[in-house]
Amino acid sequence: MPGTGARAGRHAARAAGLLVAVAVLVLVCLASVAIGAKALPLSEVWHGLFHYSGTNGDVLVRDVRVPRTVLGLIVGAALGLAGAVMQALTRNPLAEPGLLGVNAGAAAAVVSAITFFGVTSLTGYVWFAFGGAALVSVAVYLLGGSRSANPVRLALAGTAVTAALFGYVNAVQLLDSAALDRLRFWTVGSLASANPETVGKVWPFIALGVLLSLLIARPLNALEMGDDTARALGAHLTRTRVLAMVAVTLLCGAATAACGPIVFIGLMIPHLVRTITGPDMRWILPYAAVLAPVLLLVADVVGRVAARPSELQVGIVTALLGGPVFIHLVRRKRMAQL
Repeated sequence: MPGTGARAGRHAARAAGLLVAVAVLVLVCLASVAIGAKALPLSEVWHGLFHYSGTNGDVLVRDVRVPRTVLGLIVGAALGLAGAVMQALTRNPLAEPGLLGVNAGAAAAVVSAITFFGVTSLTGYVWFAFGGAALVSVAVYLLGGSRSANPVRLALAGTAVTAALFGYVNAVQLLDSAALDRLRFWTVGSLASANPETVGKVWPFIALGVLLSLLIARPLNALEMGDDTARALGAHLTRTRVLAMVAVTLLCGAATAACGPIVFIGLMIPHLVRTITGPDMRWILPYAAVLAPVLLLVADVVGRVAARPSELQVGIVTALLGGPVFIHLVRRKRMAQL
């Protein structure tokens, strides 16, 4: 049948596109290992990867750049998936963990943990980050009007909560110089402090969030059509929403605990992916998990090269890229409420 053949062709094209995206990701990972604030010949990079002997170049490659690249890989996937899930869950094209305050909630919780409770380990950060992300997710959803929420109200509620929480974060740091020293890079979003221990502690949480996101792809498709249609299609709305919020909390909480709040990755990538895959979440989510780390690692490499011999933190680079994209999306959507 012609319809069946067309569907098969679309599936084949999407699968081929995903393989191309994976290949691009591999190349970007290699570039992230090879390029840094300190220039190294490719021969030294190769030696550090495959013939480690403890020289300065080997240590830089194996113990600094490789963990940094792996952390960027998993954190990018987490943020891309979280953005795609949030957009489907809220039926809001502007939903993004940073824009809706989720990252700010995790950041405020981590700052409080460090300053008031003396938490110094990443293991402690993670649990506080999860709690802060979950509380702010619920707060923004309620402030935005709960079930009557529209994209503009949610964006405004998220912006207000984000501003308030980052004001709190800044105030705490100004009052506590020790906290300021510990957090001044973390609060702008950075991969610079990556190490094998960091990767080892956050990847299980991110892996669980990724798995949950992929498992609810089909009911999220139904949810995007509206509650009545989703019920008619047999989707369990409450279970889908709860699992989606758990997935977003795991992804954003772990990512923010490890790197600080990195914004706009979850906004830009799902929009890019939809131009390739269409509205099917079964394809959007895998594509987002692959292309978001590409953007994050490219931004990290740009930050390392642009300010040599120092570095420009990746959170600053993504904010500079994401601001114009957000303005473009708002103007293009021209929602009735505006």
